[in-house]
Amino acid sequence: MAEHLVELNVTGMHCNNCAMSIHKLLEKKGLQNVLVSFASEEVKFSNESQLALPQIIKDIESLGFKVVDEEDQQPAPFFAKIENKFAFCTLFTAPLLLHMVLPWHFLHNPIFQLILCLPVFVIGCLHFGKSAYSSLKNGVPNMDVLIFIGSTSAFVYSLVGTVQNLGEHYLFYETSATIITLVLLGNVLEKRSVNQTTSAVRDLIKFQQVNANRVVESGVEVVNAKDVLSGDILLVNEGDQVPVDGDVLSGDALVNEAMITGESLPVPKTKYDKVIGGTILQQGNIRIMATKVGSNSTLSQIIDLMKKAQAAKPPVQKLGDKVASIFVPVVILIALTTFVITYFATDAGLQRSMMNAIAVLVISCPCAMGLATPTAVMVGLGRAAKNGILIKGGDTIEAVANTRYVIFDKTGTLTTGKFSIHHIKPEEGFTIEQIRGVIMAIEERSNHPIAKSMVNELLQLPQQKLILRAVTEEKGLGMRAEDVDGNRYFLGTAKHKTEDNFYLTLYRNQVRMAQIAVDDTIKPDAASLIAQLKKDGITPVLLSGDKKSRCLAVAKTLNIDEVHFEMLPDDKLQVVDMYRKKGKTIMIGDGINDAPALTQADVGVSMNDASHIAIQSAKVILLNTDLQSVVKFLQISRHTLLTIKQNLFWAFAYNIIAIPVAALGFLNPMVGAFAMAFSDVIVIGNSLRLKVKKVN
Repeated sequence: MAEHLVELNVTGMHCNNCAMSIHKLLEKKGLQNVLVSFASEEVKFSNESQLALPQIIKDIESLGFKVVDEEDQQPAPFFAKIENKFAFCTLFTAPLLLHMVLPWHFLHNPIFQLILCLPVFVIGCLHFGKSAYSSLKNGVPNMDVLIFIGSTSAFVYSLVGTVQNLGEHYLFYETSATIITLVLLGNVLEKRSVNQTTSAVRDLIKFQQVNANRVVESGVEVVNAKDVLSGDILLVNEGDQVPVDGDVLSGDALVNEAMITGESLPVPKTKYDKVIGGTILQQGNIRIMATKVGSNSTLSQIIDLMKKAQAAKPPVQKLGDKVASIFVPVVILIALTTFVITYFATDAGLQRSMMNAIAVLVISCPCAMGLATPTAVMVGLGRAAKNGILIKGGDTIEAVANTRYVIFDKTGTLTTGKFSIHHIKPEEGFTIEQIRGVIMAIEERSNHPIAKSMVNELLQLPQQKLILRAVTEEKGLGMRAEDVDGNRYFLGTAKHKTEDNFYLTLYRNQVRMAQIAVDDTIKPDAASLIAQLKKDGITPVLLSGDKKSRCLAVAKTLNIDEVHFEMLPDDKLQVVDMYRKKGKTIMIGDGINDAPALTQADVGVSMNDASHIAIQSAKVILLNTDLQSVVKFLQISRHTLLTIKQNLFWAFAYNIIAIPVAALGFLNPMVGAFAMAFSDVIVIGNSLRLKVKKVN
């Protein structure tokens, strides 16, 4: 059955636990590729079994959330916003806390304290109670169950003390209110921080929200970029953002593509060139025809890739999720045991036993565990994207960590794909300067990429000038020319190519003047990349369909010991498979002839320009052709995994220490609530550090 992708906007998620309860509900229903982000209020899944969508929406809403239509989204009511709930509760909690430091008599009055606590308790019940009840109903108890039980116990205990007039030892209204207020504060901080971690995607979305100048019969009309249709003619002026992907019909321009490819130098564009939506026209004016619009555009695909990537769970996170799901029942059990032991085995009395149990409930928060991985993955992917590295999936980051082999394709990966004169072999009676002069004079008139490369190179070298009267290009053969003295020249592909190089031959009046060996140039940073990989204990491998002599020459220059040449796509698959059996393998190729091998590797990396962004075979796409981004990719991946491990260690260690301390009565519930919020902030802070820290 065809896969059917569904996207919903869901409001009311205030922390990672809410997202997790929706995630578990949808997985229970057998839906695939579930992605729930509480920060962007998005829920996505593929509905292969074609379950009725209204029923799925009803089930999500039964958890206490609201599915809204993006088009007619109403402004949210005041109390729907977590920040407003927190501000409202703080207003009532502050005077409640003051009675602990100020001697004013009315602050100690039980009725006054009840009046202050009640609004906070009602907000807490609605906020945490609804979510707690729904999670219990669906058999996946979440953190809100603990918060709800803790704050309610303190409130009911105090209410009984007030009604029966048992004195101030029975008043813990401030505990109930403070727990609710501090946990709301934690939710506010969590939401803000996660918003920061998803900023890379939001920055890209901003690039889509622009206007376009559409050429119509009456002149030019300004439309929103999302209303542009394929085939529309658009005018892009200096300083404008290119609204959609397209082909240049007329005009010349310099385009800054840094936000897509990470390439800092502006790229010249002229007729027939492709432009990418979201890039900036720095100089000139062009007329383009829209080709890829809407969800087909390069930018949309990047955004989609990033969203999917942020949702793909690495194995490390799955461990965190498992722990968090069995955590809540265990904590309730520990809290009950604490109450029973403290009350019956010691003389601590009801009040102390109660407070210890509440402290256990409040302090044990698996939120930090739930946040440990997604926040680090989001920041890591965002940082990679800013460096022109698109990673499809958080699980890719983990796959990279213990890489043993990096397999490179040759042409366009380790070499530039631009050609240079490797060697000129003059025939007897001709000088090298004379031959250079002839090649220069002829090739200046050609548009062929090899010709352009040769001209650039010859400009720097001594040569004997030659003045030509006429030059004609014969497609597929070469160039014919005539000089002012009537000599006729031909420069073209040699009839008999030798094994080692791609030869051109130069004739004058049908006499051979020289043979020219033209070769692909090695990228300037290839040697340092290979050296860096070897230093990190990774074995570089060259895998190419090219001739043996050329592959060996490149391997020798770059100091690569393992070489496989004259390989067809099928052979490449077998070689990749062989290395995978020995250890984790990354394959780096130019994405088209290497597509099967890229899919086969543990991680396929496509060295590609942005127009091929959608090559589905690679898990990583390097948007700039600079090979240093391979090193950058490995470094960012390693540091992201390191951050995840630090976060999980902190989250586990916090709970292992905090629960016994609370159970033994060394922490009151208010300090517990504060410590719980603080643990989330530390985990998120550590993840955000990844934005700026050195990753060498």
